[in-house]
Amino acid sequence: MKFEKGLAAVVTGGASGLGKASAEALADAGFKVAIFDVNEDGGNAAAEAIGGSFHRVDITDEQSVLDGYEAARAANGQERVLVHCAQISKGGKTVGYDKTMGGYKRFPSEDYAFSTQGILVASYRMASIAALGMAGADPLNEDGERGSIILTSSAAAQDGQVGQIAYGSCKAGVNGLVLPMARDLMDLGIRVNSIMPGIFATPPMLAVKDRAPQIFDNLGASVPFPKRLGNPEEFGSLVLELARNSYFNGQALRLDGAIRMPPK
Repeated sequence: MKFEKGLAAVVTGGASGLGKASAEALADAGFKVAIFDVNEDGGNAAAEAIGGSFHRVDITDEQSVLDGYEAARAANGQERVLVHCAQISKGGKTVGYDKTMGGYKRFPSEDYAFSTQGILVASYRMASIAALGMAGADPLNEDGERGSIILTSSAAAQDGQVGQIAYGSCKAGVNGLVLPMARDLMDLGIRVNSIMPGIFATPPMLAVKDRAPQIFDNLGASVPFPKRLGNPEEFGSLVLELARNSYFNGQALRLDGAIRMPPK
């Protein structure tokens, strides 16, 4: 995709972390960026900093997402890039010992369903609605390209740890969306890829640094090279390459410093 100043992009979870870095990278490349998030203060501040627009969107609510896309398109035009970073889930072991109850308990099905809605279903929702809009847009180049969809998976999709039964399997499901969706959309000129980040210096991890610096340092040291947590800007850099390089399609890419997560 040739980056022309004024093309529109949508970034979910753009109020902080990987989403914010993605929004900044796209804005620096000349895109008009719409940030979708439930964090109104952070989202407005992030959008103002890059000259974009903020839209309060709950990714688990279909009407909220539809309204967000409508508002973003009214502000910036049809998005040609979607970067979906937002997600919600719950953690817990399939079966674990509950000291309070004095016995074993199962990870509730409703908590698994909640995670499925917050990760897998939300990824399909965001991508399919973006694709529907892109399908009616004019091609951007001689290949007939109309847009690029970038989903956020996780290294946990392949290295799910103890207590990540919902998170790991749902992130694996995000990778599972990529190839069939890319094939569904190939005649429309819409590409689909996912990124599997390892351990990144996002706000939750920086909170660990403040609370338990030794644990934070150990996490960085566990990365083969470079021996540190990933910088969100490195995620944003890969977002730009996936959007720019038209031959990236149907791929799930690890971005993790070669780490392979242990069981726990």
